[in-house]
Amino acid sequence: MRHDGRAHDQLREVKITTGFIKSANGSALIEVGRTRVICTAMVEHSVPDFLADTGKGWVTAEYGMLPASTPQRKQRDRGGRMDGRTTEIQRLVGRALRAAVDRELLGEKTIWLDCDVIEADGGTRTAAITGACVAVAEALRFLKESGVTFPRWPLKNLIAAVSVGMVKDAPCLDLDYVEDSNADVDMNVVMTDRGEIVEVQGTAERKPFSQEQLLKLLDLARKGIARLNEIQRAAAGLS
Repeated sequence: MRHDGRAHDQLREVKITTGFIKSANGSALIEVGRTRVICTAMVEHSVPDFLADTGKGWVTAEYGMLPASTPQRKQRDRGGRMDGRTTEIQRLVGRALRAAVDRELLGEKTIWLDCDVIEADGGTRTAAITGACVAVAEALRFLKESGVTFPRWPLKNLIAAVSVGMVKDAPCLDLDYVEDSNADVDMNVVMTDRGEIVEVQGTAERKPFSQEQLLKLLDLARKGIARLNEIQRAAAGLS
């Protein structure tokens, strides 16, 4: 049994609320335990120069933590200066969500994703990816309702992410801050709703791990992501 009473293969309580920011083309508030992230999607009818006249769209992300999202105030990123962690996470979110969208069907449009952490208790990057995918679905629905015609629905699959790790020699799903800060192995896994791997970030924080442990952690992540996909579908009204 874990410190919060969960089973080793149990997610924290997850809730996704769509339409959280009315001025955004798509938005979702995702709550994973005490971790809460506001994800918004805004559509720009142009693309970066390197994609001009290719007929392909783009998906990119920015990520940030509000000053009071952690017990010790986090200084705001100012003047374009971001710490290495912030840069790494927003690139991860962008890569992950580009795996969700058929950019040829999207056409020459950019979907800007903003993921703002309002409270952090572990798993902020995985929550951002999971919530941002719902925001993308909402933004695509907004485009369709605004009269944009797509040959087919551009959201080719759902993308979700979860953390897993070895905590006290046991594989655990969806680590909170207490577990994450004490884990022997910490891993973030991004997958499609077909169980395909998009990205794996795994680190031996305290001691190396075996191939057998790696496979157990991936299986655990797949189980958790399948449940997150169900929550995403229900929140976004997808069949």
